[in-house]
Amino acid sequence: MRIDYRQVAPGALRAMRELEAYVKSGGLEAPLLELVKVRASQINGCAYCIDLHTRRACSAGEAERRLYALSAWRDAPFFSARERAALAWAEAVTLLPESRVPDDVYAEACRHFTERELVDLTMAVIAINGWNRLAVAFRIPPEGED
Repeated sequence: MRIDYRQVAPGALRAMRELEAYVKSGGLEAPLLELVKVRASQINGCAYCIDLHTRRACSAGEAERRLYALSAWRDAPFFSARERAALAWAEAVTLLPESRVPDDVYAEACRHFTERELVDLTMAVIAINGWNRLAVAFRIPPEGED
């Protein structure tokens, strides 16, 4: 591990936790949020967050098969239309420089989420991308063995 950002900048950690608290209180389904968090973490190569959120998803009853197929969700039949819209949105927002969040992805997200839900989903993507960047930049390893 590099710098322990949690000790060096507790105010920054507090701000991130406040964002995370907002996301959790937003009303989006917890299983959907975990899928989005895992997918963004896969894209960003964040071992800590992939480990944490796949474990949380499993603890909440998520099927392992769906988690195994998450990186290929477009070709896997086990995701609902709402989940697919959320995953496409999460990928586009995570890959912002490449994607610029295409209009078709936005339109599909709007078909499955209210305006408030889409803002909350976007905040969830922003939050997990922030956590990913902290964990990757400062080399936070996954927690110990179960």
